[in-house]
Amino acid sequence: MEKMSKLSFAKWPLWITSLLFCVTAADFRYSVPEETKTKYVIGSLSKDLNLDSNRLRIRKARLDYQEDKRYCEVDLDSGNLFVSERIDREMLCGTTSPCLMHFEFVLENPLELHNVVLEVQDINDNPPVFPKDSIKLEISEGAPTGSKLQIARARDLDVGMNSVQTYILSQNKHFVLDTKSNKDRYVDIVLKNSLDRETKGEHSFILSAVDGGNPPKSGTVVIEVFVIDVNDNAPLFSQPLYNTRLSENAVLGTSVIKIAAIDVDEGANGQVTYYINHLSDNTKELFKIDEKYGEISVIGQLDHEKASSYEMEVQAEDGGGQTGHCKIVIEIDDVNDNAPVISVKSLKNQIPENIPAGSEIAVINVKDQDSGENSRVSCSISTSLPFKLQPYIKSYFIITTTRSLDREQIENYNVTITATDGGTPPLFSNKTLNIQVSDINDNPPTFELQTYVVYISENNKPSTSVCSVSANDPDWRQNGTVLYSLVTSEVNGVPVSSFLSINGDTGVIHAVRSFDYEQFRNFTVKVVARDNGSPPLSSNVTVKVFITDENDNSPQILYPVLDGKSLMTEMVPKSTPSGSLVSKVIAVDADSGQNAWMSYQIVKSTDPGLFTIGLHSGEIKTQRDISESDSMKQNLVILVKDNGQPSLSTTCAVNLLISDNLSEVPELKDMTYEDNSKLSSYLIIALVCVSTFFLTFIILIVAVKFCHRRKPRLLFDGAVAVPSTYFSPNYAEVDGAGTLRSSYNYDAYLTTGSRTSDFKFVSSYNENTLPACGTLMKSDIDSNMLHQSDEGECTEQKPPNADWRFPPNQRPGPSGQHRFHTLQQRWTPYEKSRAGAHPDEAGASAGVIAGTRPWPNPPTEAEQFQALMVAANVSEATATLGPRYNPQYGPDYRQNVFIPGSTATLMANPQQQVPQQALPPPQALPPVEAPKAAQTPASKKKPTKKDKK
Repeated sequence: MEKMSKLSFAKWPLWITSLLFCVTAADFRYSVPEETKTKYVIGSLSKDLNLDSNRLRIRKARLDYQEDKRYCEVDLDSGNLFVSERIDREMLCGTTSPCLMHFEFVLENPLELHNVVLEVQDINDNPPVFPKDSIKLEISEGAPTGSKLQIARARDLDVGMNSVQTYILSQNKHFVLDTKSNKDRYVDIVLKNSLDRETKGEHSFILSAVDGGNPPKSGTVVIEVFVIDVNDNAPLFSQPLYNTRLSENAVLGTSVIKIAAIDVDEGANGQVTYYINHLSDNTKELFKIDEKYGEISVIGQLDHEKASSYEMEVQAEDGGGQTGHCKIVIEIDDVNDNAPVISVKSLKNQIPENIPAGSEIAVINVKDQDSGENSRVSCSISTSLPFKLQPYIKSYFIITTTRSLDREQIENYNVTITATDGGTPPLFSNKTLNIQVSDINDNPPTFELQTYVVYISENNKPSTSVCSVSANDPDWRQNGTVLYSLVTSEVNGVPVSSFLSINGDTGVIHAVRSFDYEQFRNFTVKVVARDNGSPPLSSNVTVKVFITDENDNSPQILYPVLDGKSLMTEMVPKSTPSGSLVSKVIAVDADSGQNAWMSYQIVKSTDPGLFTIGLHSGEIKTQRDISESDSMKQNLVILVKDNGQPSLSTTCAVNLLISDNLSEVPELKDMTYEDNSKLSSYLIIALVCVSTFFLTFIILIVAVKFCHRRKPRLLFDGAVAVPSTYFSPNYAEVDGAGTLRSSYNYDAYLTTGSRTSDFKFVSSYNENTLPACGTLMKSDIDSNMLHQSDEGECTEQKPPNADWRFPPNQRPGPSGQHRFHTLQQRWTPYEKSRAGAHPDEAGASAGVIAGTRPWPNPPTEAEQFQALMVAANVSEATATLGPRYNPQYGPDYRQNVFIPGSTATLMANPQQQVPQQALPPPQALPPVEAPKAAQTPASKKKPTKKDKK
């Protein structure tokens, strides 16, 4: 069963395909009485055609008429054929019987055409009507019985049994109807009894005409008969019928025939007058008769094609009212005076270009109104056209296509039909048919190029025109109207509409935004050209957009790392030989090509002949051996520039410290920051601003000193919180950020003595706790400077704890292989901070922070170094390993640091460290006074009064 259903389902497409191309034609005949009310159902087309009435609306069922009026319609819901307008049979068909209406019932999808014939049945809706309401007749009193009076018949527009069937004459003594007389024209009233004018000179009666309808209808006429004196002889023609012939090109005034009637009476009763009876309006315009002489002549233009013969009745009447009649038949001879007439019965003015060969496009009818050989016609058309003319039925011809058409080659044809008759000489006529070839959307848009390659520079302005694509569609109007659009796609995960837009009418592609070569260098989009046909046709073209690079990115320094707040320093051993690699500047340029080709050069150095840098490698090497006379602090300013036009550049500062170990580090009070600024106009602006600020600052200092010159203060009021750990005044704070694995802090403080003291002024910072991770960052400068306090007593300095001794296994020495013993340190000005654990990490390790309270007296050198080691151990988490160019291991500097005067090394085991009391938060600390520095031998002198003040 399942297999059967599959087979039947498989046959469905075949059945539907055959149904789509099926055009059926059948005749269905219906009848309806005339004057039927509207909405009267004539019949069911859906039942007769076995159609589903529910599909009539879908299949656009309709009736096609040749006339303007639509007497019937189809109910699309029920399929019934009903009357939609009043039907008058007499108006439609006149006296023609039967009265038939022809129309076509059309169904679409698939196309079906059915001929429907509707017979309009006559009903008795018209009564008989006489030509006149009353008729006056005269009769001689001497008329014998049986004499006849002729009355014109009544006319009934109905046909068949509904027409006039009988005549009835009202009751009288003298006249009766002759039922055997000719019914075509007259009704004969026969004199039954002789008349006597002296008894009754006038007789009146009614003649009724009755039709055969149900119920019957009738018409009447009043007949008045006047009895006159005896005139017993009527005019008499020599023969009852006259035949004659006349050429259709007879000129006006030509005599056709002359007739005469003889009346033997005398006087007025013998004078005959001629009349033509029952002459139509057309005949009256062609012929006339001389009433006195009876000559018939031509007064109009004869045409054999309109009428080949004329028949007329001539009446001769004497002065007494007696009449005589004869019949005249005039035959019109044909002359070849009419060319063939070409009539287009059906024409497809517009035919689709994909119409198959052999399709019928026109039906023509050719007639020649002449007769005989003059009416025989032949037709022809040009053989160069893709059409063929062939006879069909009688005088009908059809025009069919002989091959396929192409509107894009020829969009219209003028087909001239030539028709020639067989007369002598022959006449011909031409008819030109204009056949338009309607467009079919059979041509998709075609792009001029298969692929568009576009180059656009980066940093373009939005709405910049990128390119213009153009597609040609040879179809017509909407089928040839091309609209452009971008195929929806993504470029790096972003819709392509975010990059480009296209004018749908012109095909001009615009950039939606500015492109960046460094983000992406090229992308591909597809443009669709779609016409407006139904269904629309389209084609695609690929547009490859290449973004050309501009030198819009200056080199970026990757190493050394510049954060603008700290200074990178690397330590170079003194024994470094010539040509050794000291450091390397690593920079990148986001541009490409020549714009990314970077070169390095030293623009400023402490000793120009000591170091050199690779032009394109950025490697800093020694040019010669390092000597004792070389400054231990070497500052290099490296310029990195690209090869663009114009070239862009950037600078960086590399600080080198020539030393073998940390204990040999000289006083770093003069180490300054080398900003990585460009040698450009910004430097000039910065110098102007700094100069202005410096002058203002000097003026403020002079003013403050002038106001406080009697007070023994350093500069102005405001004390700074004193850090917890004290070191030699010759050291500044250091945060290890290079090859060192630990961070070191050196705090320098001011003395209140001579201005030539070893202590220097340093900027104060707001950070009170140094985090144990990351790099020390510079905070805002405090507005208060350190000042001297004359009050307070200092407690004695405590000796270092026993835990500062190192086990034998942690003696100084390298912890791993490395290429250079170069220390990379980040020099940071004092920031009111003490080395300590991060607040989140306070706990067991919090006690490791060196120092819990300010020392009252300057520490000894050993104690200072012990505090240095503790600070280095605490900030170990902030250590960073500087970039190196070969695989290496960072040195363990805990083993390289030792306490002066002792053979022990620094041990990182927290268990061997004695926790010390941590300081409270900085904001909770009361202001403390700066400690007094240890007096040097040069400064061991008694203070003067001024100094005491």
